[in-house]
Amino acid sequence: MHNYRDVGNRETTIDGVHNVLFSGVAACRDVVSSFLSRIEAFNPAINSIISLNPNALRVTNHWGMSRFGHQQAHSRCCCSGCFKNAGVIILGKTNFHELALEGLTVSSLSCETINPYDFTRTPGGSSGGTGAEIASSFAVFGTGSDTANSLRSPASANSLFAFRPTRGLISRPGIIPVSYTQDAIGPVARNTNDLAVALTVMASTSFDPLDNTTPPSLFGTDYAKDTPSNETTPVNDIMNYMISVLQKAGVEIVPITETLYNCTELSSSMDVQASEIRESMDAYLQMHFSTALLHAIIYLEQTNLVVKIASPSQIGRNGILTALTGFPVVTVPAAFSPPIDHAPIGAPIGMEILGLPWSESMLINIASHISALAHANICKHVG
Repeated sequence: MHNYRDVGNRETTIDGVHNVLFSGVAACRDVVSSFLSRIEAFNPAINSIISLNPNALRVTNHWGMSRFGHQQAHSRCCCSGCFKNAGVIILGKTNFHELALEGLTVSSLSCETINPYDFTRTPGGSSGGTGAEIASSFAVFGTGSDTANSLRSPASANSLFAFRPTRGLISRPGIIPVSYTQDAIGPVARNTNDLAVALTVMASTSFDPLDNTTPPSLFGTDYAKDTPSNETTPVNDIMNYMISVLQKAGVEIVPITETLYNCTELSSSMDVQASEIRESMDAYLQMHFSTALLHAIIYLEQTNLVVKIASPSQIGRNGILTALTGFPVVTVPAAFSPPIDHAPIGAPIGMEILGLPWSESMLINIASHISALAHANICKHVG
């Protein structure tokens, strides 16, 4: 990797990459080369990467974001196609546990992945390769699959954000199959805005005949629009001010929430939102959300620190609730443990925020506010 401009990719974001490209500070080839050089330098210690995309530099003629996913690029894998259509450059594939059947990250192909925060601990699993490589700044964001905990366990163990969406929001053909009922795929990122952008792209296809859990009417939702930002917050504040001025003048304001007036819906197929019969657990949770006026449920992703290397399994994880119900859940960094042996800044600890079906936008918003309140987005650096 030679003859490129170092763009400083440590903990960079989608906006950061775009700023570098749009300002002309560096070319797309520089961005990709910088990530590949970081992988070359640090991956031998972390062992999160299975293989690199041999065409990554060749496709830099069409600039994009950099991203990893641990599923194999596959003609039937909708997410790979969605990312490529959005201009994403896929850098490669990350390690995950053998057949995605355990909460560790040990495979016969690439052996064991190490937690970059504590070399004596696992990175969670089974999508631990994604968690370790994002924490190591080998890419801007990544993806993982989740049958019970496999997406959120690595996020919790590596001080990252992850999103397991409502069952059916993202098509699943092409991922390692474990359970048709419980399998899901979602993004992993270092902040809620990147998480929302990745989720938007991954959910950008309509009904997939290869996965009959996908509804036809949720195509085109922009989950990033609800995250606070310097670009949107001032505009919304002004609109809220104008509404208050009108109300003080005696004008009755009637909020319009019907999807008929949603520009994204109007520009797509205009399909009405599909409803489906939920299982008894879904109804039970629905009742508790409504009777208690709950917006979300929060809890620890894991009741103990992520286990040490050579442990027989990943114990104490709480991901089964959303896996069984199909409800959406977002994982956010909560804190670090006190300093311990081999982890001078402590081990990462994550929490989860569970919502009702199709509440992805609200959950992203809640996660963003929690991140700001807890300063979770000012993560301790790795590497």
